[in-house]
Amino acid sequence: MNIRLEQPKDYREVESLTREAFWNVYRPGCTEHYVLNQYRTNPDFIPELDFVMEEDGGRIIGHIMFSRAELVLDDGSKTPSWTFGPISIHPDYKRQGYGLRLLNYSLERARELGVGFLCMEGNIDFYRHAGFGLASRLGIHYHAEPRDAEVPYFLAQELIPGWLKSQGITSATYCPPCGYFVADNNPEAFEAYEATFPPKEKLRLPGQLDDEKKC
Repeated sequence: MNIRLEQPKDYREVESLTREAFWNVYRPGCTEHYVLNQYRTNPDFIPELDFVMEEDGGRIIGHIMFSRAELVLDDGSKTPSWTFGPISIHPDYKRQGYGLRLLNYSLERARELGVGFLCMEGNIDFYRHAGFGLASRLGIHYHAEPRDAEVPYFLAQELIPGWLKSQGITSATYCPPCGYFVADNNPEAFEAYEATFPPKEKLRLPGQLDDEKKC
């Protein structure tokens, strides 16, 4: 397997991969492929941390992207932070270690670029293997939950040890960048984009999210 930066020629293949990876996972159908499509022109997008994983034959089987974000301090001021996702692995390659390999590679590259702190939403049973823990234990709160809640899906990691302290941060609140909600905010544009892909059945399945946590 080879990990490299995404190139414009990869865009459609990566969006198709992302659609396959997330279809019916968090909602009937998915929107992650449209988020990716729109994010590449978003000023929060970090092209230096936009990676694909490909087989020796050149087939892309994984992808990850990173974004700039913000933390809102208790006095109302804001400070830069970062997040990542979607991270996609083709269904044929899931649960074989490829996702963790891609994630660890990208985290190391992010650290080299000076990314000090990451917040994200995900399953701690997977992401703890890459060093993530509950964000609340670092004093970082999720905007859509009570400040004293220990939110099981809201995770964080200091890629640069002591980064929060170096920024004078002991408590802050995080909201995902609004670019992640582009499909919900522009449903007609999303439906037109989705219509360019082969039809797939949307299913309501156990474990899907009941609502979206928007900014």
